Amino acid sequence: QVQLVESGGGLVQAGGSLRLSCSASGSIFSINAMGWYRQARGKQRELVATITSGSSTNYADSVKGRFTISRDNAKNTVYLQMNSLKPEDTAVYYCNADLLWYGSSPHPVGLEVWGQGTLVTISS
Repeated sequence: QVQLVESGGGLVQAGGSLRLSCSASGSIFSINAMGWYRQARGKQRELVATITSGSSTNYADSVKGRFTISRDNAKNTVYLQMNSLKPEDTAVYYCNADLLWYGSSPHPVGLEVWGQGTLVTISS
């Protein structure tokens, strides 16, 4: 089994900052890309930011210049530093990982895993 555990959500005022963390645990061989997605009430889940094992990053246009994704490969952890938060950033934020794990196979196999989500609420 592989699990992603998120933390760091909460309620802040517009203009404030939050830092989300997501740690992967289990029979992991290696982690390729990790990322953050969000889903606001009544809307579809959307990409926020992704980062590869080589630290190449990709951001949604709506968060460029405000959010920074980073990762600690030794800890299998990805972070999302969110600054200059806006009410429209309010959503449940989900961590995602594209990885290789052992499972029941003697050889690593691909797996995509999602975290349980953490709520971020920005008040105006």
